[in-house]
Amino acid sequence: MIEIRAVRSVRALSLSAGRVNALDVELLDELTGALRELAGWGGPLVVTGAGRVFCAGVDLKRVLAGGADYTTRLIAALSDAFQAMFSYPGPTVAAINGAAIAGGCVLACACDRRLISPDAQIGASEVRVGVPFPVAALEVMRYACGDRAEEVLLGGRNYRGAEAIGSGLAHGVVAEGLLETAVAQASELGDIPAEAYRHTKARLRGPTLARIRESGDIDREVCQLWGADQTRQLIADHLQRLRHR
Repeated sequence: MIEIRAVRSVRALSLSAGRVNALDVELLDELTGALRELAGWGGPLVVTGAGRVFCAGVDLKRVLAGGADYTTRLIAALSDAFQAMFSYPGPTVAAINGAAIAGGCVLACACDRRLISPDAQIGASEVRVGVPFPVAALEVMRYACGDRAEEVLLGGRNYRGAEAIGSGLAHGVVAEGLLETAVAQASELGDIPAEAYRHTKARLRGPTLARIRESGDIDREVCQLWGADQTRQLIADHLQRLRHR
């Protein structure tokens, strides 16, 4: 479900899991393992999605089918994957080649830089589905969006192009050669002395990571809310609406 290839001095990591690269426990565990292994190398990394979608977020059908045990495992797996991406020591560039929604948006925002194709939508839509944010997701979005975080997280809408840049969700729009441009930017960042980059990035992101790691009680509440009957009905209603689009 994770494809990694070398492109000159850069590693390109692609999510390759079904039509929309939806996040389930298995994909998240594989992603976390790949990122932790690559962290030992620490070189520049580009993250993208196979096909026409970057990542459409959590596989909500699995949430409904899996029950409380699956939800507990999922919240932990999301937290691990977001932390692994956010704390990766080297440069990371997201090549957002298609929709990056909910968990897919968070994954992109955990990267140092985000380049987006003109028609791709990106947004943290969790509240519109009816589910709360795990702390790791909320803190990554707060870091990425700064003073626009409340608008992005509470509004729950999707953005494109210049609006995505203005909200902090993207740094640039690339009409042609998205992956090649992302590789070039990652390579340029990789020319910075590695230890200086690693140390500076760790100091900048340290307070955010500390809040994530102290969030056990909040995430237990998030698990309970995701598993509540009312929330499960909201998820089912959301999936029904998607089927009728």
